[in-house]
Amino acid sequence: MIANLTAWGYFAAWRVLRWLPENFVYSSANALADRLVNRNGKSVQRLRSNLARTQNNITELDLDLLVYRGMRSALRYWCDTFRFPDWSQERIVETVTITNEALLLDAIAAGTGAIVTLPHCGNYDHAAAYFCLKGAKIVTVAEHLKPEKLFKKFMQFRADFGMEALPLDGRVIPTLMQRIRSGAVIALAADRDLSRSGIDVTFFGGPARMPAGPALLAIRTGAPLLSAYISYTEIGIHIHLEELEVPTQGTEVEKTAQLVQRSADRFAVGIAENPQDWHMMQRIWIDGDFKERH
Repeated sequence: MIANLTAWGYFAAWRVLRWLPENFVYSSANALADRLVNRNGKSVQRLRSNLARTQNNITELDLDLLVYRGMRSALRYWCDTFRFPDWSQERIVETVTITNEALLLDAIAAGTGAIVTLPHCGNYDHAAAYFCLKGAKIVTVAEHLKPEKLFKKFMQFRADFGMEALPLDGRVIPTLMQRIRSGAVIALAADRDLSRSGIDVTFFGGPARMPAGPALLAIRTGAPLLSAYISYTEIGIHIHLEELEVPTQGTEVEKTAQLVQRSADRFAVGIAENPQDWHMMQRIWIDGDFKERH
């Protein structure tokens, strides 16, 4: 019952927020974000603790201000998502700036495929739509949501602007390898995997776990592995791309561990520079009161 109500809430937002004036929608989202921070629920508490670890010696006042900015950024993402079907191609393209864009455009032009790994930051759907318009075949992986109709809605939302979203299951790595060999760009959010299959990394000086998938794909296919950090600008997004060097020595397990750590280090740089756009309201670090899943 609750899942169905949640789904209908999303469906209503996709309709209603497209009818309302844009300035009203985003200003209302900012006001809602501020109220959520003031209520200080569990998600806000987690966002606060996560952001605190990304900034050395931050004062309580500055942390308070950062949490307000972070929650506003997160709700901006949802407003973008609900209104995105009405954006023109010109708006999608003209509101993006990129550092090192050639790293990905060259791979697209060569047809060799590429892997892009990124944390949950900014508006990654906007970034994917931009590169789809540049001729890329973008493929991602989506966790299965309940109810089924909501999961299908998100899958269709991404398909409408050209991105293929595959369900997360045991066959996904072989399927992604096939897509890479056909010249696709695999885009994967990869800043959190608390399961036993996650790779241990040092992240902002503490122990965390991140998924092995992007590293394994790069090692097994030879396709370039790019790290991206997406931050909001006044009118859109900025994408910062960096290529991660794939280790050549050691076993696959050893190379994977090294590469996931390099990815974590690159994530940390982007997050430290634009922490408000890291929309992480779940646990990341496995110290303190963390309990292993069974």
